[in-house]
Amino acid sequence: MPLLTRFSKLPWLRSILCLAFALRVGAAVLVQQHVDRTGSLCLIAGDAEGYWTLARHIVLGQDYALYDPPRYVERMPGFPWLLALGIKLTAANVLAVRLLLAAVGTCACALVYQLGRELANRTVGLVACCLAAVSPTFIVFSVLLLSETLFAATVLASLWALAVFVRAAPACPVVATNGPPSGAPTVDWKWAGCALWAGAWCGVATLVRPTWIVVAPLFAVVYLFQAPLTFRRLAAVGYLLAGLAVVLAPWTIRNYRVTGHFVATTLWMGPSLYDGLSPAATGDSNMEFVERDGRYARRDLPDFEYQANLYYRRAAVDFARKNPGRALELSAHKLWRYLNPFPNAAQFRQPAIWWGVGLFEAPVLVFAVVGAWCWLRGRTSDLNSATYSESLRILPRTWRFRGLTWPLLLAAGPFVLFAAVHTVFVGSIRYRLPAEYALLVLTAAGLCWVAQTVWRRRADSVS
Repeated sequence: MPLLTRFSKLPWLRSILCLAFALRVGAAVLVQQHVDRTGSLCLIAGDAEGYWTLARHIVLGQDYALYDPPRYVERMPGFPWLLALGIKLTAANVLAVRLLLAAVGTCACALVYQLGRELANRTVGLVACCLAAVSPTFIVFSVLLLSETLFAATVLASLWALAVFVRAAPACPVVATNGPPSGAPTVDWKWAGCALWAGAWCGVATLVRPTWIVVAPLFAVVYLFQAPLTFRRLAAVGYLLAGLAVVLAPWTIRNYRVTGHFVATTLWMGPSLYDGLSPAATGDSNMEFVERDGRYARRDLPDFEYQANLYYRRAAVDFARKNPGRALELSAHKLWRYLNPFPNAAQFRQPAIWWGVGLFEAPVLVFAVVGAWCWLRGRTSDLNSATYSESLRILPRTWRFRGLTWPLLLAAGPFVLFAAVHTVFVGSIRYRLPAEYALLVLTAAGLCWVAQTVWRRRADSVS
């Protein structure tokens, strides 16, 4: 299509990223003015204070812990490390830290472009980047002292690395055909490096939010089932998981030293699960029971944090087992809160905010469905998606579903994964945001396909 071809050749990327940064700088100033008037640290109270406290502890060389008695494994360290860097560089100037987070949000937009270009083409990447740049929720959350935007950036980096890994596989076989005389296979270190790099980025994303720890293993399972099992597939998976393990090892070792237990992520899953599955659960988050029950105030137990996490996890599972109907009802409500294009929180119910967010998010989700349909129906040829050839269409006959492809899994996979997770825990648009960055690739693909279809019909009618 000539129009889209001309669009993709224009120097749009730099302009889009400048616009993204300018919008986020403006949001940082407005948010800071608002919180200064209210005397709070952030628009969304709770998590922000915890992250800021942990960051200050890092800067001052104090224990990485919250509350008294100290909880050492409540939060992953990725976002507090970034805040600590900002505090160190800016002498704890909150507005300056928000500007640093605005830069991170702009980098996330650039990564959307890279992922879109890798999975489809430059035009799709530019459209997706433009949507990310002007998204109202992305703009605001980029400058809040919350981990969503940094998590989104690391998720995008890991998805891009996984896409490069998949694309490089046919060109860089792991097993060399001219092996040693003994017949033992040799490893192509270039492709092994791709696998390690992808696994490492999955580990970096996990250090920001623990949910991402399952992605590398799930990806490995899908990759192994894509074709008959061979040494080179096992080797690739081994390097991928090794990259994840290397990045998480220091944090896991530290957790063992402070708790006496093997903990790869955090000891906050139990309370979070009970927040979503309990007699008082509503689908929204309300963690008041943590302070009320006193499970985290047991000074008589050296591993009280581990025991409290275990208690709440068992209580949540027991509630779901005894009340399956209520658990399903909560799951449906939490899924709606996750998918709802309009804000759920009462503090964002002002008409301008509510309609502004909803009228942007609704088309994003609708056109994402159109983009997914394009890949499912094999219409990616209309998008000039030559990067992923027919040889990379995912899985043998038993797994095929109308041309399901690696690009579709990588773009929509995070959205589906987080939807599944938050039908169990608590649901909110906030938890959708990190996955929505990648989903914009599908939205852009749907928009491009619709534009091409309209252009062609118009051209046919003229001719």
